[in-house]
Amino acid sequence: MRAELLNSILSELNGSTADIEASAVLSNDGLMMASLLPAGMDEDRVGAMSAAMLSLGDRTSRELARGELEQVLVKGGKGYVLMTHAGGDAVLTALCKPNARLGLIFLDVKRAADSISKVI
Repeated sequence: MRAELLNSILSELNGSTADIEASAVLSNDGLMMASLLPAGMDEDRVGAMSAAMLSLGDRTSRELARGELEQVLVKGGKGYVLMTHAGGDAVLTALCKPNARLGLIFLDVKRAADSISKVI
């Protein structure tokens, strides 16, 4: 039942804007809990990279006295990867188009992360 709720939250997130192409919920150690990823994208790889980047972001934020980490944003030539904590035990990762309106996506991802934290 938890997986169904998480998939429902991801479906709502992906449907909130055409700028979000895919999303996933992972445990802090990178294990996939739920995902709406494109065919051919390796869930294990997405999980491991998301967990590693968020962990590094946490440490960087602490070491450089920037406060508690809110999100990690990676910009590539073909779009963005946005990662944020979803409660204390999960990570929400969203893959976005290169011309995405980030302000709206930040808001939608925050809402989804809050919903995920209540499920987990």
